Amino acid sequence: QVQLVESGGGLVQVGGSLTLSCAASGSIFSMKAMAWYRQAPGNERELVASVTTGGSTNYADSVKGRFTISRDFAKNTVSLQMNSLKPEDTAVYYCNAGVVMHRGWGTDVFWGQGTQVTVSS
Repeated sequence: QVQLVESGGGLVQVGGSLTLSCAASGSIFSMKAMAWYRQAPGNERELVASVTTGGSTNYADSVKGRFTISRDFAKNTVSLQMNSLKPEDTAVYYCNAGVVMHRGWGTDVFWGQGTQVTVSS
């Protein structure tokens, strides 16, 4: 199995910054794309940002210019630097990763347990 453990959530004021981190561990042969999703109460889970094995990034329009995703390939970690936070960024943030657990296997998708980010006005 593979575990994704997130950290870094919390309460921050409007305009503040937070950095989320996610570390993958377990049976990992290779990592594929990694991403951050979020889900606010009453809303569907949505993609916030993703980064491929080649380092290409993709962002939701609502966070472009404010959030930055990065990954450490050696450590199997992914981070999300969030600046200029707004109340509408309040949500549970989930780490997501595609993982090949053994040579010759396909890609399985794993999720972290989620970390709460609350932006207060």
